Amino acid sequence: MKAIRFTRHALVDRMPLYGLTRETVDAIVSDPEWTEPDPDDPTVERRFGRPAGWPRHLRVACVEEKDHIRVLSVFPDRNARPPHAP
Repeated sequence: MKAIRFTRHALVDRMPLYGLTRETVDAIVSDPEWTEPDPDDPTVERRFGRPAGWPRHLRVACVEEKDHIRVLSVFPDRNARPPHAP
């Protein structure tokens, strides 16, 4: 597995705002429920997962580099629906 690195925005601005730990975000980045490309930037991939006890899925925007995955941002996404959901 590639190393996971966080931008300042993700680590300092977003994760504390939502009470997220690195371990929670790492788990979604490493094993997402589903992924989709960012419609505005093809280099960015959206990875989704729902932490235990959370009512919403988290969207983790990241870029996969040669030797690591860079997390750009993370937030609870009220509109996120798995592709197989009605």
